[in-house]
Amino acid sequence: MSHTDPEAKIFACSQSEYLAEKIAKEYGIPLGKMTMSTYSDGEFQPSYEESIRGLRVFIVCSTFPTADNLMELLLMIDAAKRASARHITAVMPYFGWARQDRKDKPRVPIGAKLVAKLLETAGATRIMTMDLHADQIQGFFEKPVDHLFASTIFLPYVESLGLENLTIASPDMGGSKRAYAYSKFLESDVVICYKQRKVANVIDTMELIGEVKGKNVILVDDMIDTGGTLAKAADLMIEKGALSVRAICTHPILSGDAYEKIENSKLVELIVTDSIPLKKESKKIKVVSCATLFAEVMYMVHHNNSISGKFLM
Repeated sequence: MSHTDPEAKIFACSQSEYLAEKIAKEYGIPLGKMTMSTYSDGEFQPSYEESIRGLRVFIVCSTFPTADNLMELLLMIDAAKRASARHITAVMPYFGWARQDRKDKPRVPIGAKLVAKLLETAGATRIMTMDLHADQIQGFFEKPVDHLFASTIFLPYVESLGLENLTIASPDMGGSKRAYAYSKFLESDVVICYKQRKVANVIDTMELIGEVKGKNVILVDDMIDTGGTLAKAADLMIEKGALSVRAICTHPILSGDAYEKIENSKLVELIVTDSIPLKKESKKIKVVSCATLFAEVMYMVHHNNSISGKFLM
């Protein structure tokens, strides 16, 4: 291998190529070449079009639905293993099926554990992801997991807004730890929304714990799906006297009529990363790229450097 060859190679699943290109540019190497063959029945087969023997391979793939994204990642990992790659890192900015992290009722799967085992069986030697829905998912793996936090890129943006009387809010009890971490860094107050659901994605009641009158509020969550929780929380806070309400959500799933809910809500702005591509543009949605964060951590991992400096909280 000549001295001009890259020390590591970055490849991408089909639906994450937009992000992988930015990561590769920040890393300083071109995106690896590969092709995807598709059969008439929908079956597909990835193929690396350059040698990866003895190299570290980073495969960028957010596993949001459909399941094709996860299957494509598994096939790419298997192909890299059989092509004699030395290290295979699954770079998953969004870790799909993470909401199924436990049995919350009888006769249901633990999907996150299943995905972890599939990745390891396929041949992944390391996992890199961001803002898992539940931190304990790291324990489902027997391989090293680099769990990055989007706060590293969100906090500088929040500080740039220069908001006075800032209050951090959690849209539910489960996100209180994340909200307290943000508030500690920003030296602000914290409020929590208490919600009850009768069925998934449908809120029955919501109440506010804390005072927001005269405050500029920022809701913090790991993902936004239908947008119902954030829209309802924003409207409730404005009713309670908040000056403005913004929301920070790492993963913009934005399914169903989420865009319409956001547009019609009292939210001033929804700040997200590009871990998942937006289905359409919205004047209320601000995208902060996570490409630089992943590129820098990937470089540090490859050179066996500490990544703790990349955690602001």
